[in-house]
Amino acid sequence: MRIAVIGAGGVGGAFGAALAKAGADVTFVARGAHLKAMRENGLRIDSPRGETLISPCQATDDPASIGPVDFVLFCVKLWDVESAGEAIKPLIGPNTAVIPLQNGIDSAERLIPILGAKAVMGGVAQISATIAEPGVVRQVGTFMRLVFGELEGGKSDRGEAFLALCQKAGFDATHSDKIMTELWMKFILLASNAAITAATRTPIGALRDDPDTNALFALTYAEVAAVGRARGVKLPDDAVEKTLGFNRNAPPAMMASMAHDLIRGNRIELPWLSGKVVALGKELGVPTPVHEILYAVLKPFVNGRA
Repeated sequence: MRIAVIGAGGVGGAFGAALAKAGADVTFVARGAHLKAMRENGLRIDSPRGETLISPCQATDDPASIGPVDFVLFCVKLWDVESAGEAIKPLIGPNTAVIPLQNGIDSAERLIPILGAKAVMGGVAQISATIAEPGVVRQVGTFMRLVFGELEGGKSDRGEAFLALCQKAGFDATHSDKIMTELWMKFILLASNAAITAATRTPIGALRDDPDTNALFALTYAEVAAVGRARGVKLPDDAVEKTLGFNRNAPPAMMASMAHDLIRGNRIELPWLSGKVVALGKELGVPTPVHEILYAVLKPFVNGRA
C-alpha cells in the first residue's frame, strides 16, 4: 500500500512511521531542517510505546515527485489546507483516499472543491506529539488512535483495507460509519483544550487539578456540543461527560499543539478552533461566552510573536 504523509509533524510523523514500520510504502512530505534531517538520518519517534527509527526514510518537499498513492494522510496546519490541497493533486488517482487529520472541523469540506468528493474521507487523530528537533518526533503518553470513515456514512472497501494496515501497525484504529460524529467529539475536546492550555501556558494536569481552572473544561465542552447539535450533528447525550472522562485520563504533561505553537512564538490555529466555535455560535444563535473570551484573549497571538 502506497501512502503519502503531508506534513511530518507530531501527527503525520508518528502515524506515518508506524505504518512504514508495518510494511507500507510511505513517503513523507516535509520541508526545511526537518526534511534535511529525515533524509540524512531518518525519522525517529521517541515514545513511551517504544522508539521507532525509519531509516532510510523516503522524504521530499515535492508531492508531484511521488505519483498517485492509495492513501494520503493530510496533516498540515489549518491555514495551509487550500494551498496544500492544490499541491497534492498529482497524488490523486481514481481510488485515492485523502484523510485529513487536522484539529478543526472543516478540513474535508475545504478540500472537496479542490480534490473532489470521492477522494476525501473524514479522519480523527488522537495523539500528543510534537517535533522535538529536526528528524525527531516526541510523543507524550501512550495513547495513539486513528478514526476514519466515508463522509456520507457507511463503510467502504478502502476503509477496511486501511483498517487492516493500521491494526498491523499496532495502534488503536476504527473504521467508523459515523465519522461526522467522531469529528465533532474530537472538536469538543480539542477546540476547548487548545484554547485553555494556550491561554494559561499550562499542561492539562495542573489545570484539571485546580477546581477553578478545571471548571473551564465542562463549560467550554458544553458550548461546542451545543453548537454541534444546532448544526444537526448527532452527538451522544453524554458527549460532555465522555469528553470530561477522556480529559481526566489524559497524560498530565499534555498540552495542545496550539499551546506549543504559541509558546514558541509561532502562528496559531485559533481562527479554526475557538474562532470557529464563536462564528458558528453566532450563525446558529447559540451562546458561546467562554469561547468568546478565550478567542479574544488569544487573538493578539494569531500570527505569532517573537
